[in-house]
Amino acid sequence: MDPFDSRQADELATLLALFTHGSFAAAGRQLQRHPSLLSKRLSAMEQRLGIRLVERTTRQLRFTDEGSRLVERLQHAANLISDAEREAAQGATQVRGRLRLALPANLGRLWLSPMLAEFALANPQVTLEIEYAERFVDLVAEGFDAAIRIGELADSRLVARKLCEHRRILCASPAYLQRCGQPTSPADLAQHNCLGFTGLRSFPQWQLYREDELHSVKIQGSMQSNDNEALLGAARAGVGIIAGGDWMMKRDMDSGGLVRVLAQWQLDHAAGIYLVRPGARFNSAVTNAFKHWIELQFSKGAPWR
Repeated sequence: MDPFDSRQADELATLLALFTHGSFAAAGRQLQRHPSLLSKRLSAMEQRLGIRLVERTTRQLRFTDEGSRLVERLQHAANLISDAEREAAQGATQVRGRLRLALPANLGRLWLSPMLAEFALANPQVTLEIEYAERFVDLVAEGFDAAIRIGELADSRLVARKLCEHRRILCASPAYLQRCGQPTSPADLAQHNCLGFTGLRSFPQWQLYREDELHSVKIQGSMQSNDNEALLGAARAGVGIIAGGDWMMKRDMDSGGLVRVLAQWQLDHAAGIYLVRPGARFNSAVTNAFKHWIELQFSKGAPWR
């Protein structure tokens, strides 16, 4: 027996309504069905179970012992279902439960992890499950509640909120610039040792923008990698010029370990950093709380600027 089969569910609802209201007419009014239809449902249920549940007379209904015991169990089951629905509905109003987040690995470790620690302290009933990876996870298929993404968005199934602009800039160490000179135009980069991030969509081209100007330069150099952290270490050591997010270079620039190259130019003209979610409707309270919280953190600009 499948209790969620629509016909059997109708039979169970009929039995409970008959027990509560005491007649086919009153039960029919509650269920908005004709009494004769309820009588047929009851007969079908008794035939399926092979036992008499209700004794019928022209004046009244009397539940058999078996019918009364079945009703008692059904009422208990109905209460459990109501409790389950209530608990599920509370997820829309109470900030508690699990929150699965997908974050870009480098940006997440450098800047978002300390922020998330603050969120965890402010919401002690929330369990955070965080995946740090440079890949674009499939939020829907992999069951994530939200993600932070860098770049351009292509997945139309997702609801996105732009948190800030993404600025990809050029930097090099003072030692490299002293040894090789400071480029004064994008064309000069062709004569420099440029550290190539192979994860860049345009690799090995660097698309450099300044307002409405665009210059495309095919770079070459002694090192390329799919890991920006490795290239950053090489740039610190004076190997060459690196292109990366301003969030990645911020601390090195503050310490003087790296300096900006071609400061009027940047890569990724229209890129951003986004909060993305599978959908806007029926989000849990914890997802909504995180959305409002992360938007507040970025409301005065990116924390690394």
